[in-house]
Amino acid sequence: MRALLIAATLVGAALAGPVLADGEAGVPLAPEDAAGPWTVQLAGHGLCVISLEKTKTASGAYALRQPADCGAALPANLTGWTPSADGMKLIGQDGQPAMAFGRWSNSLFVSHQSTGQDVSLQRGALNP
Repeated sequence: MRALLIAATLVGAALAGPVLADGEAGVPLAPEDAAGPWTVQLAGHGLCVISLEKTKTASGAYALRQPADCGAALPANLTGWTPSADGMKLIGQDGQPAMAFGRWSNSLFVSHQSTGQDVSLQRGALNP
């Protein structure tokens, strides 16, 4: 009976598959991991694509390229980004953090807004 219980437990564990935690959630974003296009999303809809760079600007932040068509999802005139304790921050023209994003996974960062609609950054460009 005991052998049958052990066998059933092992079969159940094998069928369920491994449970793996995302080792990147809550970890600062490294510049070499950040470089490239990121889709800005509001309420799950892609709005525009920004580009995070791994080169530093004169202010000490890493470079960021932002198109004019991001609407109100992002502050205007962002000049860079910096890693933070649990993700990253976008830097405004005044050199101060303008928006913070928590790292949910290796390819998803989320900023909780007071409006209740989260703004997210998803690795990669918009799908046509």
